[in-house]
Amino acid sequence: MRYQAYFIDLDGTLYHGTKAIPEAIDFMKELEQKGIPYLYVTNNSTKTPQQVAEHLHQLGFPADANKVYTSAMATAAYLQEEMSSPDVFVIGEYGLEQAVQEVGCRIVQEEAEAVVVGLDRDFHYDKLSIAVKAIRAGAKYIGTNADRVLPTEAGIFPGSGSINKAVEWSTGVEPLFIGKPEPIILRYAAKRLEVDLAEVLMIGDNMDTDILAGVKSGMETLLVLTGVTDQATLERYQIQPTYVVKSLSEWKFN
Repeated sequence: MRYQAYFIDLDGTLYHGTKAIPEAIDFMKELEQKGIPYLYVTNNSTKTPQQVAEHLHQLGFPADANKVYTSAMATAAYLQEEMSSPDVFVIGEYGLEQAVQEVGCRIVQEEAEAVVVGLDRDFHYDKLSIAVKAIRAGAKYIGTNADRVLPTEAGIFPGSGSINKAVEWSTGVEPLFIGKPEPIILRYAAKRLEVDLAEVLMIGDNMDTDILAGVKSGMETLLVLTGVTDQATLERYQIQPTYVVKSLSEWKFN
């Protein structure tokens, strides 16, 4: 099958921190040469598309901002389409704040109609208190993504899901998550490219996020064993990817 487009995860699939995976660079260059539409799809809500593209470019990948789709962008799309760009209280960093403001949302401290929670490395008790008060007053509670931890070159740190768990525990309200493994982010990504999800291949290294998101969305999936999921781990899953490769050099375009 010739896929009409590709969705490609980042860390573990294309690079490890600041080190590119050489086979992945060749894969992306070939994809670019063939003129096949694609999006880099990431759960990272802290960076703007421009910042993500700059990082990819520095590592040697073809990249520009309009080929990046983040959980912050998908969250903003949801706020715009489903809630008509409400006033929001944001726990998150610049990438998330910019995304919600670009769709007409006003960031407020009081009387928020929605509370949006992403990774925030300046998270503190006052932010938690404002979020809890707003949600208990009826604000819609949205999480960018449920990742419990954030792997870095310096070790494993708390992720967006850890912050969301504090808010959920304090309010008794479960968030609507937007990012992988939920299909919402992929639906908005497909809308951006004007393609049907059934015609898109989801590529990633993580069964719990990338591949599960694809399966939930009715997509075919490609697991690359360069990141989180190895062959032994894969065998323990009930769901399985459509394809498995040791590296992206094994993938043959039709």
